[in-house]
Amino acid sequence: MNGHLIVFEGTDGSGKATQSNLLCKRLEKEGIDYRKIDFPRYGKPSAAMVEEYLRGAYGKKPGDVNAYAATMFYAMDRYASYKDDWGSFYEAGGLVIADRYTTSNAVHQASKLPKSERGEYLNWLFNLEYGRLGLPKPDLVIYLDMPTEITEKMMRKREAETATHADIHEQDEAYLKRCRQNAAEVVRECAWQVISCAENGEPRTIEDIHAEVYRKCKPLL
Repeated sequence: MNGHLIVFEGTDGSGKATQSNLLCKRLEKEGIDYRKIDFPRYGKPSAAMVEEYLRGAYGKKPGDVNAYAATMFYAMDRYASYKDDWGSFYEAGGLVIADRYTTSNAVHQASKLPKSERGEYLNWLFNLEYGRLGLPKPDLVIYLDMPTEITEKMMRKREAETATHADIHEQDEAYLKRCRQNAAEVVRECAWQVISCAENGEPRTIEDIHAEVYRKCKPLL
């Protein structure tokens, strides 16, 4: 009997890592067994092409690599992860928490295409990963919706505090805006659960967002 897969999704800087980690800490306190997975798996051989893409080796703009090619980079990393890290745990009935998943391709890569071609792409994507590759479909996708203007400020602050350099996605505000616009349509089509992470132009508190996350996840725990 397969387990449950809960996915945290959102554009860059929306708080996916923060909220997925908070959920995991709460699960630990409640004595609930789980596995946490993150994509891309930076530093792993299967993520090498993703890393090259994000650092600009194949082009300095996200659109320099077409949606289908970029999708394959990420999909292969996910397939390797399933085989290496969490597939057997999930298949034995385990609970898996994911920071990004196939859903990230739906948000990011579909935004590179004209609207008239996005439906065809999404059908291809989900058939590829959930069908041909045999990856499990999520039981719950939580989409953290944060205005791009706020995420930009948060990412620039993070860069300054950690002395890191933004990847080609994070550097391109216009691209991130298109991703958010595209995600609004994907969310409706795929019935993801949306959490608005800002009120009156300001971010909600991390604790407030977590409380809403937990309410949405509780039926699967």
